[in-house]
Amino acid sequence: MVNYARTKYFNSMASITLADLPVGTAGAVIKIEGSGAEIIRLMDMGFTPKTKVTLFKIAPLGDPYEVILRGYHLTLRVSECLKIKVEK
Repeated sequence: MVNYARTKYFNSMASITLADLPVGTAGAVIKIEGSGAEIIRLMDMGFTPKTKVTLFKIAPLGDPYEVILRGYHLTLRVSECLKIKVEK
């Protein structure tokens, strides 16, 4: 038998990608997945661990995403957002 209360708790604490974050909500960066050059590029843009990032809006066709990070607006492709793991 599944304990649904426990499942709900662990699912809320699980990491999600930046692309899965609802518009208008914030999360803290946990890690970045990908090759070395991709990770370095995203970290140079400010995506370092424990950094607060807010999904500001999504373009009408679904790509790109606009995020607020360290006080500035940044536009990322969905493929880049899928590599960034955040915690709500």
